[in-house]
Formats: sequence, structure tokens, C-alpha cells
Amino acid sequence: MMDPQGLYTVDEELRATLAGHRPVLVHLLDGYIDGGRVGTVIDAHLMETCEHEVLVEFDHDQLHDYRARRPTMVFHNDRWESVSMPKLRIHRLIDASGQPFLLLRGSEPAAQWERTAAAITHLCTDLGVRLAATVAGAPMGVPHTRPMTVTAHANQPDLLADDERSERWVNVEVPGSFSGFLQYTLGGHHIPAAGHFVHVPHYLAQTAYLEAAELGLRRLLRSTGLAVPSAALIEAAEENRRQIDEELANSPEARDIVTALEEQYDADRQVPSGDELAAEFQRFLAEQPDTDDQP
Repeated sequence: MMDPQGLYTVDEELRATLAGHRPVLVHLLDGYIDGGRVGTVIDAHLMETCEHEVLVEFDHDQLHDYRARRPTMVFHNDRWESVSMPKLRIHRLIDASGQPFLLLRGSEPAAQWERTAAAITHLCTDLGVRLAATVAGAPMGVPHTRPMTVTAHANQPDLLADDERSERWVNVEVPGSFSGFLQYTLGGHHIPAAGHFVHVPHYLAQTAYLEAAELGLRRLLRSTGLAVPSAALIEAAEENRRQIDEELANSPEARDIVTALEEQYDADRQVPSGDELAAEFQRFLAEQPDTDDQP
């Protein structure tokens, strides 16, 4: 493996502001299944509500598969006017209490996972990261008209002590994500890492489901102790729910799907079992197109 530290550059002046702190690292990356765009919405909310500066810049040109995920370019009249290149960065954010924390955001690496995870592990050790945390949406066969459920996961059992109501999955095999690999890698270096999957109705998986994002943010803040204003997201989630209910009310086919899921949900128990949820997640992933090998 090439030297992991050669994969990034650090703003040394900004690093100095973290002296004496043990920050949380939140990691929210694009490119993997994120039902209801839960991670995307939370990422945008953190950037909108917290002061932020770029602390670490990764050499993403080594990590991105441009043929699988092509950057967007704008052609205007007779020339290429702009291009939006993928980035992988760690930002230093300041929460509402003045506490600094870190946010790893951008495109999920398409190559060099081990080297990238080793680089982040080194940074976590160097910066004194006390916890790495993430959250995402998992598409499930559940109705939006019933209480949402969550699956918590961590690389240390004590991190799950406050999630006794979390749904557990047993022996689930799914295509891996870099965030999952990072949590696994950090565990091998005794760096605490945890996360949550919010169970999103599969019929809302391809759109922004703000109620799920708001629940994901609450779980993230509870597990990390960060203070981030959420009133705007709560208000937006209420409006989003109203729009969803209105659209479903005007679609007999959609109403039939929701009714069937409600009946299944209510049949024998309040929530589906962990195995049922895991099976539904696996089914959804199996139906997704594999873009990795597409030119």
C-alpha cells in the first residue's frame, strides 16, 4: 500500500484550532444507497446551520471512477463553460454550543478503499477523534403512516446501550459501502464508530423524505452530543409530509400500496422483525443497477 498520508493535505492553521478538543467525526458520503436521501439532507443541513471551513482535502483524482460517475459539465454556445468535479473533504464545523466537530463529505471513493480508510484512521488518531458517526436511509417495506424504525450499528457494544429499541439484523450480506468499511476499519484500531439506518418506505426511497432525515439528525445528535439547530428541518419535514399525503391521496395505486403495507405492519406486531427488514433491504439493493462497470 502506498503511504496513506500522501493522499491528503491538511490546513495546518485550522488544525491548530482543534488543540485541546476531542472532536466527533461525522461521515456522510454520496454514492451508496441512501433511502429518502437521509444522509444528503442531513449533510446539507449541517453545512447550512454550522460555521464551516475545509480542514482536509483528499486527492480525489486518485479515488474517483469518472466513467462510472461522470462529472457534470456545462456547454454554453461554443465552449465548455464549467465543470463540477467530485470532492472528498473533511470540514471543521462549529456547533451551536461552540464545540468543533468534523464532517467528512463528498463522493464515496471508487478505488483505494484500504488506503483511504488508513488515511482517515491516521487523521482520527492525530486529531484525537473520540467518535465517528454516520446516518443513512435504508429502503424498507414499511408504510409512512406508522412510526419509523431505526437500526443502530457500532464497532463497540457499549455504543448501542441507548438504542435498546433499535431493530437488529442478523447475518445480512449486502454490497459494501465505504462508510461501513470505515467503521469496520476504525474498530480494528479501537476508535469508536457508530451509525443509524433510518427505515424509509421503499416508495419514497428515491425522493427526499424529510421526516426520516429529521429522525436521523435526532439520532445523530443524541449519539454524538452535538448541538445543531433543527427547527427549520422540522418545519420542512411537516410540509414534506403534507405534500406526500396529498400526492398519495390522488393516486389510487399508491393508496393500495400503502394500505397493503399498513395491513402487513399491523398483522402480528407493531413493527416488522429485524430479519424481515433485512430481507427487504437486500431485495431493494438487488434491484438497483450496478453502475460500477458501466462506461
